[in-house]
Amino acid sequence: MATDLVTKANEAFVDDNFDLAVDLYTQALEIDPKNADLYADRAQANVKLGSFTEAVADANRAIELDPSMPKAYLRKGTACIKLEEYQTAKAALEAGALLTPGDTRFSKLIKECDEHIAEETANLQQKLVANALPSRAVPSSNTTAGKTDGSHATPYLRSQTKEAPQKPKYRHDYYNTPTEVVLTIFSKGIPAENVSVDFGEQILSVIINAPDEEYHFQTRLFSKIIPEKCRYQVLSTKVEIRLSKAQLVTWTSLEYNEKAVPVRANTLPATTVQKPSYPSSKSKTDWDKLEAQMKKEEKEEKLDGDAALNKFFQGIYHDADEDTRRAMSKSFVESNGTVLSTNWKEVGSKKVEGSAPEGMEVKKWEY
Repeated sequence: MATDLVTKANEAFVDDNFDLAVDLYTQALEIDPKNADLYADRAQANVKLGSFTEAVADANRAIELDPSMPKAYLRKGTACIKLEEYQTAKAALEAGALLTPGDTRFSKLIKECDEHIAEETANLQQKLVANALPSRAVPSSNTTAGKTDGSHATPYLRSQTKEAPQKPKYRHDYYNTPTEVVLTIFSKGIPAENVSVDFGEQILSVIINAPDEEYHFQTRLFSKIIPEKCRYQVLSTKVEIRLSKAQLVTWTSLEYNEKAVPVRANTLPATTVQKPSYPSSKSKTDWDKLEAQMKKEEKEEKLDGDAALNKFFQGIYHDADEDTRRAMSKSFVESNGTVLSTNWKEVGSKKVEGSAPEGMEVKKWEY
């Protein structure tokens, strides 16, 4: 059944019927949800439709299922370039190029990213000065439900939207600090290993494997972030995501709005930047005291098992230099997740072979 759907989807793609191709790939994924090739193929169809945010989400899922698939990195890089996420695109393309040395598609797109990054760097200061406004306090957006209203958070199923089962709704909220935007998704009792967060240059993708169905939260953000400085933590009652601002501006909403003009954070009066501006603030609520209490509870919360291990590796990667991060990424990808090295001199000049646990063997997949 799935094979027939894939054949029809491929035929629709060749005939430039990309809407039908996406629907057929989606039906095939309902039968075979762990098929990385199907996610990569649907990503390509979404690129053709101009649904670049959906294409990035599909490519991320394909990479998660099969980190050694070059075309998944190519799809992600292509979609991110269209979204003007050049740093994210370059990182994905460089990872794909390591898997297929000599593939000129990667080198050409990486060169294109470098040109755009250089142009952005040269114009950054000029744009910030041009967008500067007189000092005024800007409230954050109201609390929304787990599903965003932005056009970039559209569901995958186009023709079957009405028939699709309703996804679990997790309430989310956010607030500004001078250097970060703190997003909280209120998902109680979700194990850390069931949460996946991907940071792009201006894209946030969150996947929560709920008991009955996957919950997806993905959007193009109000402004650019610094992915390597972003972090998240899974607690007993929520997922807290800290987005590091690339530009010190106050976000007037969480989602991107082409008509919105960023307000420089340092132009706000001192009274408005002494504490975070919560969307639902009330005069009788001491938010500073509440935030301090929440941070104390989070600090005292003890993690164990995979959650503690994941936090340990996240700490290593967060505090590491560039060579150490490159070594960790390269060794993990090339060994299919069985080796994690921090020594770039050791792994930089050779391919890292997989090392299976005792009693098991490494299996080479054909693709």
